[in-house]
Amino acid sequence: MYLSTMDTPAGPFTMIVEGEAVLASGWTASAAELLPLIAPALRPRDVVQRTDLGPFTRAVRAYVAGDTEAITRVPVSQRSGPFLEHAWVVLRTVPAGAPLTYREYAVRCGRPEAIRAAANACARNAVALFVPCHRVLRTGGALGGFRWGLPVKRWLLDH
Repeated sequence: MYLSTMDTPAGPFTMIVEGEAVLASGWTASAAELLPLIAPALRPRDVVQRTDLGPFTRAVRAYVAGDTEAITRVPVSQRSGPFLEHAWVVLRTVPAGAPLTYREYAVRCGRPEAIRAAANACARNAVALFVPCHRVLRTGGALGGFRWGLPVKRWLLDH
């Protein structure tokens, strides 16, 4: 498994990848913040630092340069229960520039009354950016929460 940190306009962005998929990512320079987010069955014992992770690094650079769909072409790997795994797949279909409310997101997930479960899917997302949980807002457009901070979420939405 490999780890790489790169600079972005929103701050340092770190990815942990194995093989063909991102296991965890976020706006931190610390692997220690990302490792606990990975499901125990997928969690690496050893992580090797690299400056470039090939297609993963290129996708983030393309995103920052304006190709907001570059992140949706990157494979990710997350494990949890059926609803969360489905909800994360649904998040990847939310286009840039068209954020949803938590209620709308719950509807898209097939459980209109499960607004808290939808919010929980955002909160438990280990692969920020690639699974764009930042594209879900509170009713009325308030940002809500974001593990990596509201300034980062605002930058992502504005971008």
